[in-house]
Amino acid sequence: MNLASETRTNPGALCKRAADGPGWRRMTLRARNATESGMSKIDIKTSDGTCPSYVYRPTGAGPWPAVLVFMDGLGIRPAMLEVGERLARSGYFVLLPDLFYRSGPYEPMDPHAVFTDPEKRKILMEKFFAHATQANIMSDTRALLDYLAAQPDVKPGGIGTTGYCMGGLMSLTAAGTYPDRIVATASFHGGRLATDAPESPHLLAPKIKSRVYVAGAIEDASFPDEMKARLEDALSRAGVDHTIETYPAKHGWVFRDTPVYDAAASERHFRSLIALLDAKLK
Repeated sequence: MNLASETRTNPGALCKRAADGPGWRRMTLRARNATESGMSKIDIKTSDGTCPSYVYRPTGAGPWPAVLVFMDGLGIRPAMLEVGERLARSGYFVLLPDLFYRSGPYEPMDPHAVFTDPEKRKILMEKFFAHATQANIMSDTRALLDYLAAQPDVKPGGIGTTGYCMGGLMSLTAAGTYPDRIVATASFHGGRLATDAPESPHLLAPKIKSRVYVAGAIEDASFPDEMKARLEDALSRAGVDHTIETYPAKHGWVFRDTPVYDAAASERHFRSLIALLDAKLK
């Protein structure tokens, strides 16, 4: 089954979802440069449609271990794509899907505007988050994992995942949903990781087989200290190999385009993530 169509060094294909919007023109220029180091724009068929995704390959000859990146709640934009570039430079085949594809085309979001404008936050929640549910994203994840398994330049065996904000929730949920396919799991400033909701990822702890690394933020209502303790208890009781840390930075610290970006914490995140992946995938 052909799960994906791939376009390399094709700026027109990169922008096909948003015509000639200025934000996507900037993305095109960035993609043209990134393609020189192995970036491809692909479409992956899911049960609900077509998920635009970005693939980053290391230089040299594969196969390489694979990492699935679950984006944050601000969508695909240059700062998000930089995670793929960085991981590819560290020797990983990276798949970064646009998890907002069900909401239709959109211009790259401005985090400063979203953080400060209540109307923009309302649109984000109602138009985008409403469709990016755990059930929907876990359905997508099956197609994403199948895509990776079908690639000849992906090393056979388990993969790693990392996620940010909303994606941190998805990364941990995926570890319990696809335990035989994921061996390393990271979540950075993820929220709602241990709640009373029936879909809370901490309830999947008995199924998780991967090594788990969770980095929380300070002053984060979506992942307060009591929730960290609840997650710690669930993972410990299940015998999951895990680390939970709190970085001295605020929710969203990883990405350079957010008002809470913290350069030192962002670099610490990359070091910790790559150490986790290296330990389990190389």
